[in-house]
Amino acid sequence: MPDATQTAATPSAATEPAKIILDCDPGHDDAVALLLAHGSPAIDLLAVTTVVGNQTLPKVTRNALAVARIAGITGVPFAAGAARPLLRQVEVAPDIHGESGLDGPMLPEPAFDLDERHAVDLIIDTVMAHEPGTVTLVPTGGLTNIALAARKEPRIVERVKQVVLMGGGVHVGNWSPVAEFNIVIDPEAAAIVFEAGWDVVMVGLDLTHQALATPEVAERIAAVGTSPAAFVGELLDFFGQTYKDAQGFDAPPVHDPCAVAYVIDPTIVRAVKVPIRVETQGTLTLGMTVADFRAPAPEDCRTSAAMELDHDRFWDLVVDALERIGETADTDWTPRAAADAVEAGITTTPEI
Repeated sequence: MPDATQTAATPSAATEPAKIILDCDPGHDDAVALLLAHGSPAIDLLAVTTVVGNQTLPKVTRNALAVARIAGITGVPFAAGAARPLLRQVEVAPDIHGESGLDGPMLPEPAFDLDERHAVDLIIDTVMAHEPGTVTLVPTGGLTNIALAARKEPRIVERVKQVVLMGGGVHVGNWSPVAEFNIVIDPEAAAIVFEAGWDVVMVGLDLTHQALATPEVAERIAAVGTSPAAFVGELLDFFGQTYKDAQGFDAPPVHDPCAVAYVIDPTIVRAVKVPIRVETQGTLTLGMTVADFRAPAPEDCRTSAAMELDHDRFWDLVVDALERIGETADTDWTPRAAADAVEAGITTTPEI
């Protein structure tokens, strides 16, 4: 892996920020991904779209707008998308993300309205409005919106630069022994995306299980000293406890920002080209991302699997983004500890 002492990536004078559409289902790690995309100078966040996943569509959409207010995001269209998978029943993950999808912190009311377009149309319009090969799709939830967009307007497939998705895994699953949540909740959509003919980078569990929010990471985030950083701290507190209870992790893997980080600086990741297909029929293997390592990938292979992460440089990017966001105005957000103290009638009395 590259030298971990390198500083967080910033675009040079000759390099334009990467244009991305973030398709998400907030979700604690989606919230961190949104903050990273907003705070990084290497990212031009064109649009944010939501999809059913960690919780129902109304819940994850409200969560996305609440995070936008905490982060001070303005001028970026947000649109709601698919409320159910292509063929299957809705599955959500309250054991990890709580009943709201973003349990833990108190959430402010949204500061702006959704774009009137369906997320699929916003994705299509945004891709078609930019030069070919300049827009990267970054889905961090189920792939329903992306599949629908590719089917509704097939021309986007040749115009999109790449799809960098958080989902899947080569050696491990989390929703089943072999399947990762984002893929298995809509395997038919995932199959469409993987087989569409564009470049796909699968940032799956093999890599994201290395993105652990250790106590040292939590200390670095707390040291930023802003409301958005405190919000991330509260996210990680809740996320860490649910991951420990549900899957035995001592520190939670923060999956979704890994996909954004790859777009910011691909050198923090080791990815390998490999043919990948999605299992849509198996009784025990539904949603498995089947990577074929039996021989070197053919020259025309359009899929890659991310396998190794430079943990320190990844968290450098997240902390740098939080520092750049700084203290945002009009967040209407109070850290839960302070709110609980006020509710309990506890105040700090100055020393005399």
